[in-house]
Amino acid sequence: MTVIDVVEGDITTIAVDAIVNAANSSLLGGGGVDGAIHRAGGPEILAECRALRATTLPDGLPEGEAVATTAGRLPARWVIHTVGPVYAAGNDRSPILRSAYRRSLMVADELGAATIAFPLISAGIYRWPVEDAAGQAVSVIRATATSVATVTLVGYSTAAADVLRRAVAGR
Repeated sequence: MTVIDVVEGDITTIAVDAIVNAANSSLLGGGGVDGAIHRAGGPEILAECRALRATTLPDGLPEGEAVATTAGRLPARWVIHTVGPVYAAGNDRSPILRSAYRRSLMVADELGAATIAFPLISAGIYRWPVEDAAGQAVSVIRATATSVATVTLVGYSTAAADVLRRAVAGR
């Protein structure tokens, strides 16, 4: 059974086998956690992302999918890049959000990662409501068959970490 932990802080400092990057489809870096991971990890991550774009992902990474690269200078071994959906009121895009978590866990399994850290996918610049994003994350992690032993959910603020803790506790 997978253990779910919650921490508050900077995902780029978490020592796990793999960290998940809430990327944009270009894989070339951007704002929020995506930019922070690229900056902290160094040029090796961008070089691998460019190689993926030049070979297997010429049109970019589709929403809800995931792919791994090196972690460069990060304390993790790998970065799993996934593209979450932009929130749209009145348009249920939660299956895509859930797929981003599920596919990231599947990639972690393919890598043999025992520990993985997730940010709150889509809850930043993509405007997904934090409470719903946390509930979706916990629900899909618990429902996904995986060999990952520990999932660490990283809240970028005290408020986000508190929401994650409530979601893990089922409140």
